[in-house]
Amino acid sequence: SALVARGYREVIGRSWTVVPDFTHHAHTASLSAVAVNNRYVVTGSRDETIQIYDMKKKIEHGALLQHNGTITSLEFYGTSHLLSGAEDGLICIWNTKRWECLKSIKAHKGHVTSLSIHPSGKLALSVGTDKTLRTWNLVEGRSAFIKNLKQNAHIIKWSPDGEKYVTVIANKVDIYRLDTASITGTITTERRISSLRFITDSVLAIAGDDEMIRFYSCDSQKCLCEFKAHENRIKDIYSFEREGQHVIVTASSDGYIKMWNLDLDKIRDGPSLLCEVNTKARLTCLAVWLDQASEIKENSDKTATSSQETEDEKSSIVRTNKDFWTTKRVKILKRKRKIIPEKQKLEAPVQKKKKKQNSSA
Repeated sequence: SALVARGYREVIGRSWTVVPDFTHHAHTASLSAVAVNNRYVVTGSRDETIQIYDMKKKIEHGALLQHNGTITSLEFYGTSHLLSGAEDGLICIWNTKRWECLKSIKAHKGHVTSLSIHPSGKLALSVGTDKTLRTWNLVEGRSAFIKNLKQNAHIIKWSPDGEKYVTVIANKVDIYRLDTASITGTITTERRISSLRFITDSVLAIAGDDEMIRFYSCDSQKCLCEFKAHENRIKDIYSFEREGQHVIVTASSDGYIKMWNLDLDKIRDGPSLLCEVNTKARLTCLAVWLDQASEIKENSDKTATSSQETEDEKSSIVRTNKDFWTTKRVKILKRKRKIIPEKQKLEAPVQKKKKKQNSSA
């Protein structure tokens, strides 16, 4: 059976609510990665493809078929480029205007497990199952530095200011300074870490294989707050700012997507729940897409979720980037690049189904 993509929209009035927005048949296997910029949502899957959705036109834009193996990591840089990593060890650099693969780099001997683009757009970091952390010069499209790790890292992420980055190995977060490339501190949790997000340059939100969200200080490595967010393990965590408000979005295997308001001045009190929705599926990953145009006109944000096939797994969608690519043009490689240009409308029957479920409940 085909994987179904579903969209949810936040309605902001006196209180926040989440309502279904669209549904669409997407991948033929479960989702493994998701990313967004101000126009597109891209989803990666175990079916080795990357599906593109144009959120402005509400259509499926096509598919990218460059990788062999599960897509493990997707990240946009502004409006112009996308980086993808997969189990084939490749990192691909995509131009989002024509969706061309500008460069295909054999990044790791094993799988690429995670990648992250520096806020300047000039550097990227990646980790893989060859126990290495690699720095990439995106201006020239080549390797800049290789660091051997003692174990395989499964998450890597830059801080918003680009002055530090973190790696995650099982239940351990190592914090590195960019200028020295040395570890300045380590955070250790009881359970394996499933997701990590910088709330500010100095505050990390960490989710693991339990029901808790924990906020840590990057400077002291101390836990600032912990609270029970779900009834099952948390699969992903996301955050964004809206009118000075820090909003945390969480997805769990219990099927719920929850949105929280975090007051940084009262971080020890923990966040307050804004709204929640029961997707009735096991969620795998999440991102946030902010409709900037409607935010100006209607003062509302949009959320989208991609739902799974037989395992009934889903991935939620929500995220925003505002930077512009600053690199030189990279050499185009025409290795096996293929784009499926099918542009199908994202249908809207989910809302009706949702109402029936509510009424029957």
